[in-house]
Amino acid sequence: MGRRDRIAGERLAGHLQIVNLCFHGIGIPERELEPGEDRYWVTVERFEELMALVAGERSIRLTFDDGNASDLAVALPVLSRYGLRAQFFVVAGRLGQRGSLPAEGLRTLVEAGMSIGSHGMQHRSWRSLGAAEREEELVRAAQVIGEASGRPVNHAACPFGEYDRTLLRALRRHGYARVYTVDDGPARSDQWLQSRYCVRSTTTPEVLERLARDPLGGMGRAILWRLKGAVKRLR
Repeated sequence: MGRRDRIAGERLAGHLQIVNLCFHGIGIPERELEPGEDRYWVTVERFEELMALVAGERSIRLTFDDGNASDLAVALPVLSRYGLRAQFFVVAGRLGQRGSLPAEGLRTLVEAGMSIGSHGMQHRSWRSLGAAEREEELVRAAQVIGEASGRPVNHAACPFGEYDRTLLRALRRHGYARVYTVDDGPARSDQWLQSRYCVRSTTTPEVLERLARDPLGGMGRAILWRLKGAVKRLR
């Protein structure tokens, strides 16, 4: 990287303060996984290693998608041990099913200082839904999760990281205070649309150290990341 690119990257990075990590499952799944989903599951040992690193990195924030049973059985004890907080985005229609969180588990997470958000009702893309389906995903799911957790739900994570300007307008219209994606880029703590990095089975502590040190990964990647987000927002 040339000096000009390095300086530009540093200036851009100065406006991007945090790294949001997106976890899915930990350990051995207790339900049938969707095609390709296994790549986002980490071992219990690897999760412990990652949390030991995160505990020393103030710029890293934690989120969990799907509402898997491992959120309560594995993640919560480790998070509590390290004094960490996280936000859990739950698929409302899976509550109480094998391999997923029980409804009462949401209150357990809240009582432990965790936050709860919506990942929809059926774990399907929110793009191109009809009016009734979108109501179910954006409104009814939040109601179900709010009733189970005992807290109002006004944060959401887009399934599969898929969104467009029509969906973003709908999320704003329904009063969501913050929306999370998986655009594999950093974010500012005050942004309404929060980019996240997906943690994969191959993610190591060294990978997280590099993210914390240089979340943009160089000026070329920063430009590509910004273009990717712009295309999604404008389509």
